[in-house]
Amino acid sequence: MYEGPIQDLIDALSRLPGIGPRGAQRIAFHLLDAPEEDVIELADTLRRVKQSTRFCEVCFNVSQEERCRVCRDPRRDRSQLCVVEESKDVVAIERTNEFRGLYHVLGGSISPIDGRGPADLHTRELFQRLADGEVSEVILATDPDTQGEATAAYLSRMLRDFGVRVTRPASGLPVGGDLEYADQVTLGRAFEGRRAMFEPDPRPAQAGLPHSSPATP
Repeated sequence: MYEGPIQDLIDALSRLPGIGPRGAQRIAFHLLDAPEEDVIELADTLRRVKQSTRFCEVCFNVSQEERCRVCRDPRRDRSQLCVVEESKDVVAIERTNEFRGLYHVLGGSISPIDGRGPADLHTRELFQRLADGEVSEVILATDPDTQGEATAAYLSRMLRDFGVRVTRPASGLPVGGDLEYADQVTLGRAFEGRRAMFEPDPRPAQAGLPHSSPATP
């Protein structure tokens, strides 16, 4: 244990994802030894990020404006909507150059152990985006881990009555991995070979409303 602000800094850094006590200690002493102007610049950058960064009002991707650059781009295919967990997944998919549709960022995944259910994600906004019938395919690109699979299964059930084709990225993504760490070739092939989870009912139906069941004699 150290005294004063240096221990406070180590404790604060330890709370960041992927940084343990030893890593936090190394970063803290690196900052202590760094020129003062570099540390001040880092602090100012963190402050600007917190103050100026917002989330897109349409897809909830990180943005500096009310709508992110993807939603503002008129060249994007508005018939395809890719659902991801976090904004970092949008960046990973964009690097593949295999997808030219739009995105919807859930803001996480369903995780009962963490007390996070569908209502804690941007699921209601997703269903609202599908109500006008412009989207014909929804790609569920949640992480291929337990929480991501549970989220995809829940959404696939909820989307059955929207008259859209629901797909999921196919082979190439390891179970238990994160999209963020997948290389571009693997992720690109997974998108190219995505599989359908179900096909829309060919019978006409109002968007968002279930088909009525045939009467039983």
